[in-house]
Amino acid sequence: MSGGEERAAFLAASYGTPGERFRLSGERGSAPSWARGRWAVVTAWNPGGRRAEDEDNARAGADLHARVVTAGLSPLPAMNGEGEWEEEALILPGATLRQAAGWGSAFGQAAVLWGVGARVALVWLGPQGRVAGAERFWARRLASSAGDQGDR
Repeated sequence: MSGGEERAAFLAASYGTPGERFRLSGERGSAPSWARGRWAVVTAWNPGGRRAEDEDNARAGADLHARVVTAGLSPLPAMNGEGEWEEEALILPGATLRQAAGWGSAFGQAAVLWGVGARVALVWLGPQGRVAGAERFWARRLASSAGDQGDR
């Protein structure tokens, strides 16, 4: 996947818990209820943007979860993307940018999301957990199927 295709995939994806999904937006909207203080979204699935075996993804996801809990955080289960590219992820309330970038890099991810309140950055990762760049957005909640009045 080229850099442009990868960026387009991140911008088109939705993120969050099953009940509160959001997209990256240039306009402020209603943010998910859990988006208070510092938070991050990190996955261990499909390193390098290449489809991994289900067992490998499950093992990597369990390893990420263990590392996060060992660091003293209480992750929320989440999903990134839709359909064929839906991936298990973790929302990490209280995570620092350094933690999110380190975990994303350790699991071969091109980027992580890191936010403060409704503000969120798509943080591109370089070698050894270094931040290679960041783009700022708003976490704009999507309407749920339960009649939520969030943004569509």
